[in-house]
Amino acid sequence: MTTLTKLALGMMGRLRPKPARGAAAAQIALPPPHKEGGTPLMEALAERRSSREFAPDELPLQLLSDLLWAADGVNRADGGRTAPSALDAQEIDVYVALPSGAYLYVAAAHALELVAASDMRRVTGYQDFVDEAPLDLVFIADHARMALVPVSQRESFASVAAGAISQNVYLFAASAGLATVIRAWIDREAIAQALGLGHDHQVLLSQTIGYPKKTE
Repeated sequence: MTTLTKLALGMMGRLRPKPARGAAAAQIALPPPHKEGGTPLMEALAERRSSREFAPDELPLQLLSDLLWAADGVNRADGGRTAPSALDAQEIDVYVALPSGAYLYVAAAHALELVAASDMRRVTGYQDFVDEAPLDLVFIADHARMALVPVSQRESFASVAAGAISQNVYLFAASAGLATVIRAWIDREAIAQALGLGHDHQVLLSQTIGYPKKTE
């Protein structure tokens, strides 16, 4: 679907997911993440960049596991995460849009729980490449978890937390030879509707990840 078509559908409130590709499992138990090796930090920073060209190949489950743990997984016995959160509110939920369905990443269990049995990749942004890239992440803030944060500051606190998660994804992508790009040009209402979000939830950003597009 082209960007102009998406814009038109979005303006009419008719941007909708596609049917899922194959059966959507109710839960996906991710294999334990690999926490050793990888590209040294300074080299990963040197390679960090945005890319908008992706191959359609799906990521293996182990690679998806490593990516999600790097993004916002549990890295300490007390439940601390790889990304910071002010007052330990942990207000950011990471939703995973796959061809087989849309899932919530549950960091404590390191698993994916089905939210919508549909392919909502096209809904995660107006850009045409999001339809075919194998994976889109959506960062959602749950304001109900931010009771200790003044209401006027909740959006900025949550945006900082989502930015930290996004940078973790960028560095993992650089280390693993993947392409990624963060996106704010998104139809937040369509995403919220597709995921069945409540009033306390705020759609912040989307991020596309995949293998780099093959050159001829």
